[in-house]
Amino acid sequence: MKVFAISDLHLSINNPKPMDIFGPVWEGYLDKIFADWKEKVTDEDIVLLAGDFSWAMKLEETDEDFKLLSTLPGKKVIIRGNHDYWWKSISAVRKVLPSGFYAIQNDAIKFDNVIICGTRGWTVPERNAEQSEENKKIYDREVLRLELTLQAADKLRQNGEELICMMHYPPTNFSKDDSDFTRLIEKYNVSKVVFGHLHGLKKIETTFVKNGIPYFLTSCDIADNRLIQIV
Repeated sequence: MKVFAISDLHLSINNPKPMDIFGPVWEGYLDKIFADWKEKVTDEDIVLLAGDFSWAMKLEETDEDFKLLSTLPGKKVIIRGNHDYWWKSISAVRKVLPSGFYAIQNDAIKFDNVIICGTRGWTVPERNAEQSEENKKIYDREVLRLELTLQAADKLRQNGEELICMMHYPPTNFSKDDSDFTRLIEKYNVSKVVFGHLHGLKKIETTFVKNGIPYFLTSCDIADNRLIQIV
């Protein structure tokens, strides 16, 4: 069993929203992703989708987006991104998920010797930058949510299983400073971290190691519209 990751697909099958307005890397991007997906992934593998799955505003508008991905091999694990406005309640989301899709929110899931957990996260401020009261409130709430998902994962971890944490926002800033997110990731001995959200950045590391833990940036445009193998 292999684990792959990609994020920020921004699907819009029911209400098309062309992504190529954001640059040539988005031209035919889904065709490139799907071709790479079919070449790499088997039904025994896992694909992590780290947020911004669909542009839909309502849950019922995502049906064609999910249907499209359900034709692709592998088990798909999703978390909420900042543009997933359709994601209101985890119970409602899980009711409509096609077979082979798994949604994580404040909990975790185990496949053989791999445990997946995750949460949306929030922007980590740069050094000496002040957060607004509203941003601080959201940040603190997301730190609590990260600990909930990590606690759930820790309960599932019986024999040193690989623990992969998905976040939509980067868990650190551009300077790669420690944050409340990275401290929790280290406290719970996470094996690897997957995140997305960042776009169009020419000079940014797509993989790096912080305090012994590998981090993977999986935004599809930055990943050249290819799945990144995590395990």
